[in-house]
Amino acid sequence: MKARDMKKKFAGLLAALMMIALLSACGGNSENGGQSGEASASASAKETTATGDSGTAGEPVELSLFINHPWYPIKEWTGPIADKITEKTGVKLKVTVATDDKQLPVMIASGDLPDLIFDADQFDRLSNSNISYPWNELIEKYAPDFEIDPIRKAVNTVDDGNFYTVRMAFATEKEWNENKYALGNDGNPGIDVREDLLKELGNPQIKTLDDFVNVLGMVKEKYPDMVPLVMDNYWFEPYFMSQFGMNGWELSSWDEQDGKVSYGLNNPKLLDFFKFMNNLYRKGYIQAENFAFANSQIDDEYAIGGKAFAHSHTVRVADSDNLAAKQKGVPYTFKMIPTALTKDAVIFNNGVGWSGTYITKNNKNPEKSIKLLQYLASDEGKKLTMFGIEGEHWTWNEEGYPNLKYNPSDAEFVNKNGIKWWYLYSDAITEGLWSYVPGTQTTQALMEAKAITVYKPVLSMIQLKGDSPEKAIKTKLDEMVNNQKVKIYLAKSDAEMMKAYEELISNAKKIGMDKLEAYANQVYSQKKTLFE
Repeated sequence: MKARDMKKKFAGLLAALMMIALLSACGGNSENGGQSGEASASASAKETTATGDSGTAGEPVELSLFINHPWYPIKEWTGPIADKITEKTGVKLKVTVATDDKQLPVMIASGDLPDLIFDADQFDRLSNSNISYPWNELIEKYAPDFEIDPIRKAVNTVDDGNFYTVRMAFATEKEWNENKYALGNDGNPGIDVREDLLKELGNPQIKTLDDFVNVLGMVKEKYPDMVPLVMDNYWFEPYFMSQFGMNGWELSSWDEQDGKVSYGLNNPKLLDFFKFMNNLYRKGYIQAENFAFANSQIDDEYAIGGKAFAHSHTVRVADSDNLAAKQKGVPYTFKMIPTALTKDAVIFNNGVGWSGTYITKNNKNPEKSIKLLQYLASDEGKKLTMFGIEGEHWTWNEEGYPNLKYNPSDAEFVNKNGIKWWYLYSDAITEGLWSYVPGTQTTQALMEAKAITVYKPVLSMIQLKGDSPEKAIKTKLDEMVNNQKVKIYLAKSDAEMMKAYEELISNAKKIGMDKLEAYANQVYSQKKTLFE
């Protein structure tokens, strides 16, 4: 009886609730303007889309992305990596790659900006609340579980207290030391040589810088029609600067000696470096036209085409040249020379990252944008971007690195699949693991480079405001150095070389190098406390 009574009471209650619901639907709902529940839901969905919370159900949101790197090999959002990112985030990108380095500044000035910008050169201008959304504000509003470590925040935070990007390719010294399989990347210099010609020369040793110069002399004598050394047009200096204990990127980089910062021209080893480079030219080991190459493919053509003995580029140069030689069917191979040829050899890791992604104020969906970056910053996202699709492109080795099922030096395969190039958020450790392929020359060269690397990220935090006197000085200095240094390299005598060198230093002081260094040291003393 009790069970039947309970069933009757439940049935009566259910009928009453249904009647109330029916009357409510017939009478309308004053809160939604008399719309039915279905109409109200439809209106709500339209409002959600209008405010940028999501796209049409089942369709990804399309955001425009401007990549401020004219050399970028990927021009479209295609391939398995892009497809997988869209599947995971609901975002697809309409990509535009810069035609030159002047395009983005014009866009910034006009306010004609895309949803997203991937850039390495305009940090100061884009880190501005009038142009970009602060990441910290978007994270607080849309992605409170998006965690970024304090140091990454610190090295990207500007004077207004916000950070507008997190530049990729950064890792702390502690992170590097804790990940033995995480090596550097293509940002390290290297030189390869023709193995067959070296054998014909009697396999002379190349263990020191003098050894290498002597071998170039042997090539010049035995193969007079061959260029002893050809250099990529962006990599004239790095390898040899590092042998002299200098910042191996460019002469206009910041340098630090005994706690004092200086512009690169004030490095005490600079004159020795200039004498060395000029000696290579005057002995006929490098050619004048090499300094006027129009693009980064000409040096490759010299090497693969059999016109050059040694090829200066990055740590990947031998593996890349061997792959290209095999594809073209040429009967010779290349091998790397040691990364360090002097006791002073050093590689400075001054980086606080490279390119960063900015979410502009023109962005039509900032929520989707910050959540896209949150996914790319996750362990899954970083591995997808850098390694490819797990199982298809790689598997995880229990030792702590990926077993790649492809050759990372195979640019055609990497570019076709979109591996690596969608690293809108990445870190140097994940990138470094991509470079660890046991048994390759690239890996060996990177291990040698890591062994002589010194970490000085504070130097890259010496930022100059776009409209500041210091920025104007450095711009003039950089331009002057870039134009004048070739005169030193190509001088025809010691006297001519010294005259060109002295003019370079004199002009730098007239432009304001001393004033610039005073400012740099002031900023350096402030920023280095972040790492203490």
